[in-house]
Amino acid sequence: MSQLARLQRLLTFICRAAIGAAFFTLIAVVMLQVIARTFGLSSPVWTEELSRYLLLYMTAFGIGIALSTGDLVNVDLLQEVVSDTAAWWMRFAAVIGTGLMGLVMIEPAWRFTLIGNFQLSPTLRIPMSWVHASVWVLGLMLFLFATLRVIGMLAGTDTGRPQPLEDIE
Repeated sequence: MSQLARLQRLLTFICRAAIGAAFFTLIAVVMLQVIARTFGLSSPVWTEELSRYLLLYMTAFGIGIALSTGDLVNVDLLQEVVSDTAAWWMRFAAVIGTGLMGLVMIEPAWRFTLIGNFQLSPTLRIPMSWVHASVWVLGLMLFLFATLRVIGMLAGTDTGRPQPLEDIE
């Protein structure tokens, strides 16, 4: 197995584990809300805030996997009617553009994250930098997964077509 494939599998494993942990925590938090409301109690005020932050991190860690599996918004109608070579170049240009967008996001998102050190979240009282870091993670994951795809396409190991999740595990 190539180093590129190993790196992609490792990155996918880390992202899936982070998504799983965030999703499990989200389920627990929402269950706490539902149980409290079922028995006529007011649910803890921090549960709503934590739910939003968990959704941000699920998106941030899931964006790269979504890019690999084709689950991001993808308008491929034109690719279906052109030659395979033209379709490959279209996918290549799209993944380069996506990777560049992720790269451009990284530095400003890091500055945004650092600004959060000066503020605490309203109910959890955690530094907002922990929340703002989700935007940095999103940009980083988008850049890393797109870069791996570009390298794979240039090496001939990746067609740029969406891959089933089982193929990148």
